[in-house]
Amino acid sequence: MTTDLQHDPVTSSSVPRCRVAVVGGGANAEHDVSLASAAAVRAALAPTHDVVELTVARDGSWSSGGRALTFAQAVGLVATCDVLLPAVHGLHGEDGTLAALADLADVACVGSGVRAGAVGMDKWLTKLVAAAVGVAVADGRVVRGVAEACADPRLPAVVKPVSSGSSHGVRHVETAAELADAVAAALELDDRVLVEEVVAGREIDVAVLRRADGTTLVSPALEIGHAGAVFDTATKYDGSARFVVPAALDPADADALAHAALTVVDALGCDGVARVDFFLTVHGPVLNEVNTMPGMTAHSQVPVMFAGAGLTYDELVGELVAQACTRHAARKS
Repeated sequence: MTTDLQHDPVTSSSVPRCRVAVVGGGANAEHDVSLASAAAVRAALAPTHDVVELTVARDGSWSSGGRALTFAQAVGLVATCDVLLPAVHGLHGEDGTLAALADLADVACVGSGVRAGAVGMDKWLTKLVAAAVGVAVADGRVVRGVAEACADPRLPAVVKPVSSGSSHGVRHVETAAELADAVAAALELDDRVLVEEVVAGREIDVAVLRRADGTTLVSPALEIGHAGAVFDTATKYDGSARFVVPAALDPADADALAHAALTVVDALGCDGVARVDFFLTVHGPVLNEVNTMPGMTAHSQVPVMFAGAGLTYDELVGELVAQACTRHAARKS
């Protein structure tokens, strides 16, 4: 394993042309973001791969190229492909659901497998895993109702659904009334809600990429600058946030962040690329969450981080497909 970002670029000559089903959309709150990721990925792969477009609508129905498909037809189309690339963020995609479909269809799948996807999507389980391997996490608890949360109001706090992405349902609360409103809103997205202590620190992301040659690349760190109390959905997509790559870090902090990211990704068993989000405090990194299928437009955080190290967007997407093929072939041998 290496964290050295010197590498040979992935080109059309080093990645065999293959048939890739790119799935976008999804029956969840991240539908539009997933459509954007899928469109960008398809465009990157089109010159070197045979690309099949698949879209999951908000109601869970499937289509390809604007043509409606039954679920059986969609699965049949996936089975004609060499690789499934699930560019679906959030539930019914990033949580291991589409990885399971690929496994059952005996098709290589880009990104983390069923176990890592399911655990990584669950913020509470991710915290338990991280703490078990020595990575600091914020103090928090899971509640299943407003009354339970308000019976022991530990304020101020950050409230978030246990399994949701793109910061949907995330709120910073200062009062018991705000806590009740935030928990009620989060329960509309999930049946469990995480109530965490507020962590004071810089918001730093690190990406980890598994390569087809068996090595691992750790990206330069990215710092998120924003004006709000939390990096919520509105701030994430309204263009007001600032991404600084590489983040201005002293060597000790940079090493601590890279080590913590690798430790969590290894413990979860992530493949492909994963983004690990931290708060960098005076005591070191504190894990926020892990994204096993992060945003994948050219302007998303992960591609921006690797672009800062000289890995182009097309090369990054090519690596993801190549690693999926290599991993699948190794399982079959």
